[in-house]
Amino acid sequence: MDDKNMMENILLLEKGVCDLFMHGAIESGTDNVHQAFCTALNDSLCMQDTIYDKMMEKGWYPTEQVEQNKINTVKQKFLAQ
Repeated sequence: MDDKNMMENILLLEKGVCDLFMHGAIESGTDNVHQAFCTALNDSLCMQDTIYDKMMEKGWYPTEQVEQNKINTVKQKFLAQ
């Protein structure tokens, strides 16, 4: 497995962990448990952001700019609803 695939797998796993911690925070029954999940979620989101930044630096997670007219079209669509 090359570095790019490994980083993609790590990023996917971290996103899954974030999802689990978010649901744990939502469903927690006490303040202590809620705070523990929120702290873990924040830490995981920071880790996910670091992984994403590293992948962007290497060109492994390319993004593209959206044209302003497309953004405006979507805005108008949702404002009309």
